[in-house]
Amino acid sequence: MNETTTPDLGFAHYWAQGDIVTHSVAYLLLLMSVASWYYILSKAWAAWRIRRSASAVERFWDAPTMDDAIALLTHADSEQVYSPLATHAVEAVNVKANSSSLNANVDPGELVTRTLRQQINRVSQRLESGLTLLASVGSTAPFIGLFGTVWGIYHALVAVSSAGTIQIDKVAGPVGEALIMTAVGLVVAIPAVLGYNALTRVNRVTLGELDAFAHDLHAFLTTGSRISAGPGRKA
Repeated sequence: MNETTTPDLGFAHYWAQGDIVTHSVAYLLLLMSVASWYYILSKAWAAWRIRRSASAVERFWDAPTMDDAIALLTHADSEQVYSPLATHAVEAVNVKANSSSLNANVDPGELVTRTLRQQINRVSQRLESGLTLLASVGSTAPFIGLFGTVWGIYHALVAVSSAGTIQIDKVAGPVGEALIMTAVGLVVAIPAVLGYNALTRVNRVTLGELDAFAHDLHAFLTTGSRISAGPGRKA
């Protein structure tokens, strides 16, 4: 009795059927996936550390002196997100002691405002680093996978045209290659989009807390009293 053997249609078979274009698309998607997962994991770890240290902002105001408050916040703020605002703002208040500095001629309130704004901008840039890459991967990976899909279908049509008749063994490889490229594109894009949305929300909350902390610092350093002016602030 004759036995009919079917070819192995696993991933290795489809990879062997691919050409340089297919392999280039696959390597590009792999590179995009590695880069996006690196940023997702590293930024998620940093975000967790930032959220853990956020409670130290309120304990900052319970310290007996400003030096103690800065020391407490610096120790708790492992990512150095909140503490630079306090340290640089206090330095700006004491800048009058340096008569050779141009900042010594600036109004203290304006100097503190400018210092706090600069520190918030620096923190914002650090928090948002990598998000552009995640957004780019999430928006382009499906289309790169779609290009691989179109290329696989083109191979299938070429195989049918050269054979003259539709043969499963001639079409299965290119069609399977096309479907794999579609799936890979989605597998790369979905985590990047979810990671981007989650990190964007965490950054928005953190920047809101930074803005509130900056207002409280400005009020304390310029008038000697702490104000309450927005959600999340306590008098």
